[in-house]
Amino acid sequence: MLKELQCSIFRGGTSKGAFVMEEDLPENKEERDQILLKIMGSPDQRQIDGLGGAVSTTSKVAIISKETTEDWDINYTFAQVQIDKPFVSYAGNCGNISSAVGVFALENGLVEISAPITTVRVYNTNTKKIIHEHIPTPNGEITYEGDFSISGVPGTGSKIELEFLNPEGSFTGKLLPTGQPKDLLNIEDYGIVEVSIVDAANPLVYVRAGDIGFIGSETAAVIDADPANLELLEKIRGTAAVKMGLADNWEEAATVTPGVPKMTIVSSTQDYITDSGKEINASEYDLSIRMMSMQKAHKTIALTGALCTAAACAIPGTIPNEVLGNENVKNEIVLGHSDGLISVAMKYKNENGTIKIDSVSSHRTARKIMVGKVFYKG
Repeated sequence: MLKELQCSIFRGGTSKGAFVMEEDLPENKEERDQILLKIMGSPDQRQIDGLGGAVSTTSKVAIISKETTEDWDINYTFAQVQIDKPFVSYAGNCGNISSAVGVFALENGLVEISAPITTVRVYNTNTKKIIHEHIPTPNGEITYEGDFSISGVPGTGSKIELEFLNPEGSFTGKLLPTGQPKDLLNIEDYGIVEVSIVDAANPLVYVRAGDIGFIGSETAAVIDADPANLELLEKIRGTAAVKMGLADNWEEAATVTPGVPKMTIVSSTQDYITDSGKEINASEYDLSIRMMSMQKAHKTIALTGALCTAAACAIPGTIPNEVLGNENVKNEIVLGHSDGLISVAMKYKNENGTIKIDSVSSHRTARKIMVGKVFYKG
């Protein structure tokens, strides 16, 4: 027997996902997760029987409700649906999917449109943080037209600004979850690796490319093609998860906390060619970064990962800060990822030697792809 669910498909940044209203889902978490797995086609590596696209960036769900009492407009819960495992993760947020939440709200009449910009105040339940989404609405109308482009998405679109307020401790409650700008991790069958664990918008664990045999300009395809690379990176990520108290051992981290912390490789700037064949000059950006997503190389970069990295650059003693050079820290950081560049702005201050991150922001494009019903097996 087939059941149906009202559903929209939106692209937000470099991710794509299903958007559903919370009121249309059961309150029971197990029942809800089963529905999300079924509509995405998991657990099946191809996701052939659902909406998922067989990569982590297209196996996502945004659960939306209108807020009626608090000082924001929309409640938004992000769900990362595992592709080949019957598991739905609510750990952390997806910044790219976030960029479509405000547009979804406007499309569905959940927020009144103004002109020329409509600001949608979004509360992300995963991180318990507020995002202000500044959406161009000329003449009081939604538009998907514009001349702004982002790496990893063909064409151009309307330029949406996402401002993440007070992003510190989005998951752990602390900007530095271990209390230290750097930690030494004992990696099984490898040895000691120095890392930084930072939590702003989402928790990331950083390692220097050279410390683990990387150059720092590898494409996602090159990283994914080497099983030894993937195993080492997951060992580091899993060991960091243990350090954070999220798992008992690194092996179980892929199951119990597959997306947090996000594994991140950092290096100094260098000339490189992106996955799509574009030449990037070292002078065009400030810091090189390669991210992992659900045990595979991210094709571009997670927006929350870019935001966290900018914040990490401002913290003396972290690996991103040291690779960038403390003297080069500024209010806008350009990051070079495997398929291009992304610029992140931040507001921060030094309070008696302690860094306080007031906000981090960047720009994305987003658009509506489909509105209708999704059918799944009951």
